[in-house]
Amino acid sequence: MKPFALLAGCLVVLVPAPSPAASAPVPETVVLLHGLGRTSWSMSALARELEHAGFRVVNPSYPWRTQTLEQLASEWLPAQLAALPPTPRVHLVTHSMGGLLVRVWLRDHSPPAQLGRVVMLAPPNAGSEIPDEFGASAPFRWLVGPNGPRLGTAADALPATLGPWPAPAIELGIIAGSGASSASLGAAVPAPHDGKVSVASTRLAGARDHRVLPFSHTWMAWRRETAAHVAHFLRHGRFVPES
Repeated sequence: MKPFALLAGCLVVLVPAPSPAASAPVPETVVLLHGLGRTSWSMSALARELEHAGFRVVNPSYPWRTQTLEQLASEWLPAQLAALPPTPRVHLVTHSMGGLLVRVWLRDHSPPAQLGRVVMLAPPNAGSEIPDEFGASAPFRWLVGPNGPRLGTAADALPATLGPWPAPAIELGIIAGSGASSASLGAAVPAPHDGKVSVASTRLAGARDHRVLPFSHTWMAWRRETAAHVAHFLRHGRFVPES
């Protein structure tokens, strides 16, 4: 097409139509899994920070009070993942018992091809002393549902039966807290700890990186520093380098 033409005595410039803009890349997806006694609200600040970092975030609540971890891993979690829109990769970021949910799921299921990296915040990978101390109490059992009493440190408790990280090809990062809180409950937990889970208990054979931050169990997911480490691991497979 000629760049200009005469029309009714006027010079008309013919501007070629712009080529269709390239489609924006589909962002990677992060699924957040909260802990025992919580809902998606407890992960909402982390969700916002990860969205600002360029991820598409899915932040569901799951029925921890009425379903066992095995039920959640075999039914609820696969259904959530199957319902995700198309995405190049799906990462998982968990808090507390949410990390055990992922371990049970990967123990019993092959990971989907698009599964990316996993970050666990304050996971009781070797259990917590709090269920050891209070697990026989009826009010405690009512409060924490069917899973809480199973999260102790005994050899027959759930954490000890799960073994090492079951998916070596999936890069795992773990963030522990050392800002003890809830002293009445945390008194039985060996220091350093976050008030509910010791730093030692968060460790898991097969993890690629481990970091200790000075935050409590309850508020770790609300801290911007935590979010920065999570986003960095999801991008690079390592936490932010220590200065």
